Amino acid sequence: MAGYWDGPEGEDCARRTWLTTRVGAAAGLVGTAYRIVLLQPSSALAALQMAASDSVTMATLGAVFGVTTCLSAQIREETESPLDYFIGGCATGAVLGARAHSYMTGTTACLGFGITAALMKIGNKEGWRLAGPPKL
Repeated sequence: MAGYWDGPEGEDCARRTWLTTRVGAAAGLVGTAYRIVLLQPSSALAALQMAASDSVTMATLGAVFGVTTCLSAQIREETESPLDYFIGGCATGAVLGARAHSYMTGTTACLGFGITAALMKIGNKEGWRLAGPPKL
């Protein structure tokens, strides 16, 4: 997500939301490709419907995360807080739960996405690395 981490949080919400929406849509397309290969829908139309539904859902989740994180930073007036990312992840999980018509899915996704997003923010702030040679 080149450009997402540029500048303080709570500014340029439209650009940040566009970036998270694109990442969500791309993840939806990749997930759909695997789903189509594994489940093999009965027709090309069913495959197209599956692809559209999954991609739109993931793009929506990305947009909800981007908007919520940015607005939370604006409202709270804290530009480097992992709590904003937890709030954005939790809102995303709640939307996923509403999509699935399941309180349990929403609660679990809220906690999972929220904690993961907060850890990503903390890791980015502190310079954590997931891959590459160790720093000595």
